[in-house]
Amino acid sequence: MCAEKAILTVLCMVYRDDELLLQNRIAVHWPGVTFPGGHVEEGESFVDAIVREMREETGLEIEHPKICGVKQFQAEGDERFLVLLFKSKAYSGELRSSREGEMMWVRRADLNNYPLVPDFWELLEVMDSDTLQELIYRYESEEQVWKLELR
Repeated sequence: MCAEKAILTVLCMVYRDDELLLQNRIAVHWPGVTFPGGHVEEGESFVDAIVREMREETGLEIEHPKICGVKQFQAEGDERFLVLLFKSKAYSGELRSSREGEMMWVRRADLNNYPLVPDFWELLEVMDSDTLQELIYRYESEEQVWKLELR
């Protein structure tokens, strides 16, 4: 048995009252409004990665990030792409945007007014849930499509 290669990333839902901190990503891959985050650097802990990514992309110092789920799928290079999902309501600093995209506070009631990434609602459902833990894409070869599953 050989070890599986993996790409490790993190996303964080920062929230206050009925608002979510979201990023309008300008990247060609996975464009749209979503939660900020990024890649875990070699040797970096997952908590350190999300704290660093939030500082770099939002200007905010988050405190007490809580892991609340995972998203995964097979990448094109046959690696497993793992996204650790965090949430935090404790932060300090001044909000700013980055080269990754514009940062904004969005009321939950207004989410449908934004061009959300395709799996935004599923990400939010896992992050909000006390029972769901995983968002996974599975390839159904007979139908030749990727199916999204929440568990």
